Amino acid sequence: QLQVVESGGGLVQPGGSLRLSCAASGFTLDYYAIGWFRQAPGKEREGVSCISSSGGSTNYADSVKGRFTISRDNAKKTVYLQMDSLKPEDTAVYYCKAEGIAIWGQGTQVTVSS
Repeated sequence: QLQVVESGGGLVQPGGSLRLSCAASGFTLDYYAIGWFRQAPGKEREGVSCISSSGGSTNYADSVKGRFTISRDNAKKTVYLQMDSLKPEDTAVYYCKAEGIAIWGQGTQVTVSS
């Protein structure tokens, strides 16, 4: 059974940091480019960042550029999203997805609030 699992979300104050993790079962994560997406209440899901299978290429949405960092540890078969200088508008459920695999996880809730 193919599955992705996101973790690491939580409640954080504005300006704080969180690190999200993405792991997979049923397929080898390190063979795929991975994207992080988010969906805020009442809004459509949007792309946040993505990383190539080797980790050598990354991209970011303009709204998170300079604050978020995507990385991967293929030895641990995990992709990370380091989120710094968090803002209330970053509040959303965050999802990861492997390119070419139509599987979404449950997501992890990130809430930025004082």
